[in-house]
Amino acid sequence: MEKELKPTIWVLVAVPFIMVLGNSMLIPVLPAIRQELDLTLLQVGLLITAFSVPAGLTIPFAGLFSDHWGRKTIMVPALIVYGTGGLLAGLAALLIKDSYPFLLIARIIQGIGAGGTYQLAMALAGDLIQGKERAQVLGLLEAGNGVGKVVSPLAGAATALIAWYMPFFVYGVLALPVALLVYLIVKEPEGKRKTGSLREYIKNLKGIFIGKGTNLAVAFLAGMSVLFALFGLLSLLSDLLEKKYHYQIFQRGLIIALPVFIMAVTAYLFGIILKKAPAITLKWSVMAGIFLTAAGIFLFPVLSGVCLQVATAVLSGLGTGIVLPALNTLITSAAPSSERGIVTCLYGTVCFFGVAIGPPVFGLSGRLPQTLLLWVITGFFLVILALTGFLIHPKKILPPQMV
Repeated sequence: MEKELKPTIWVLVAVPFIMVLGNSMLIPVLPAIRQELDLTLLQVGLLITAFSVPAGLTIPFAGLFSDHWGRKTIMVPALIVYGTGGLLAGLAALLIKDSYPFLLIARIIQGIGAGGTYQLAMALAGDLIQGKERAQVLGLLEAGNGVGKVVSPLAGAATALIAWYMPFFVYGVLALPVALLVYLIVKEPEGKRKTGSLREYIKNLKGIFIGKGTNLAVAFLAGMSVLFALFGLLSLLSDLLEKKYHYQIFQRGLIIALPVFIMAVTAYLFGIILKKAPAITLKWSVMAGIFLTAAGIFLFPVLSGVCLQVATAVLSGLGTGIVLPALNTLITSAAPSSERGIVTCLYGTVCFFGVAIGPPVFGLSGRLPQTLLLWVITGFFLVILALTGFLIHPKKILPPQMV
């Protein structure tokens, strides 16, 4: 990595860390919010939905606009909107007696801002790093995202000890300085952004999906699936820790943090490994990670005891950490910088919804036989494993300098 780019990369690492706080920091505080505002379970759950849906819908548009106007031009206002939404939610909770409707509006604002953060940081990293070091940098960004997932539930629980609405203020306190750092420090590639007319842009994008569409579709599916599985399994484990093993909230948070921590460390280390490996290693990394993730799901209902069941979640975290740097490298490398934003952000949208649907699907084990459900999901992963083996070809995706 070039020395002058290091400050830019480290600031970009802070962007996914900030983004992932959006829901994760609030989850342990939801019971307190529900009690304080006298809400139903559905109403308090909408505070998560009000953030997630706008974020997921905004991501592709953020990528499209960033291709034309630049990554920083979108990322800086997005971080400001994200932080401002958090501050508005905190002020509403502090100053307005019946604050719930205002909290929902503020969370929608915050979600719109979140849509222009992590995926654009990935796209910009792809713009700046042209060679095999791209895998290392993207692994570092994935690690930042993973560390955020580890820290955020504990940070949410800790700040809520002061007051239930304090986590909302944390968003602004962290996001606004990061927006300033992105504006002052982050560099974009020199030279005018080449996008041409909208017709030319669409033509180029169509060419990418015609030539690499099968590869990208399987890569999108693989990324969505491992995140769907990891967070679905973590939600199942959290429920088990509470109902069967009777762990308290902070203890549950620490245990749930372990698989995510393993994912973050693995993503960072594999980014370094992939930098020095042949291009075909990207495909084998995806396949190995999918297999480990599937093994964790398969073994979860088979093994008994808290240690062994946590170990299965750790196995899935390990698999996810192996998959993501390889996929991030393939997808950010599939398009030139003029179309990279939209391709990367479409991938981000798919992964975002994978995380969102994981917990409810795995939650069906309360109504269906758990072993049957998890083994059906394991079978689904074996299909994805076969598709990856037959349909992903790194040499068709990567530019010549990375092959």
